[in-house]
Amino acid sequence: MQKFFLEKIRLSVYFWSLLIIFTIIALVVPHQKFSSGALALFSVNSFLYGFYIAPILSSQKARIDELHKIARSEANAVFAIALSIKSLPSKLRNEIQDFLLNYLKKITQSKKTLNGEDEYEDLITYCIEYDGENKEQIMKLLDKLVANQQNRTNLSMQMGTSVFSNEWSIMFVLFGITIGFVITMDTGGQVIYRIIAALLCTGLSMLIINLIKMSTLTHKRAKKIWDPYKQLIKSRFYRIEG
Repeated sequence: MQKFFLEKIRLSVYFWSLLIIFTIIALVVPHQKFSSGALALFSVNSFLYGFYIAPILSSQKARIDELHKIARSEANAVFAIALSIKSLPSKLRNEIQDFLLNYLKKITQSKKTLNGEDEYEDLITYCIEYDGENKEQIMKLLDKLVANQQNRTNLSMQMGTSVFSNEWSIMFVLFGITIGFVITMDTGGQVIYRIIAALLCTGLSMLIINLIKMSTLTHKRAKKIWDPYKQLIKSRFYRIEG
């Protein structure tokens, strides 16, 4: 529960809170003059930290972009399915729309895992077992449902892609060493240099926080991937955009 609470805090709150904390720490913690060997170690660690976190941040951003594209593609497919059944008798059409609504409601319940598999299979089973009038149209609907499985597979794969525990361990080790060097480094008696050090530590911390938010899909852009689904539910398949 605490984890979810921390993920909901705005980035601006994190920034100013961390800046105040690091400024106090930078002014209070004793400073050290580093030897050339220590500075070389700091340089190597900083390089490794930047080298390691940059591709992960880039891949997480690409992941969110891909999620938007795939989710939009499936929403369009569901919208096309809903349009294809408009000519069916009202009772049959409403039954199928109820299946689709149940599926969309289920899939938008979670931000971390892909739900709705059972609801989607129920609709496929309904089409397979259907033996009344309009059989030909129902078979065409079944073809569309099967074709949309590719979107569901891609979406499931993207939802399952995240930063693994061993990667987090490496990043936090490199992050901790970098912060330690920056905070304790003797830059002279000027206060402005300590404020700059606090800003640097805040920026490094914000990189980690951004990565956490992006990897758990609580980033503002990631939250919008479900908007087309929600609009379909709200309008009962009359529109896909607000």
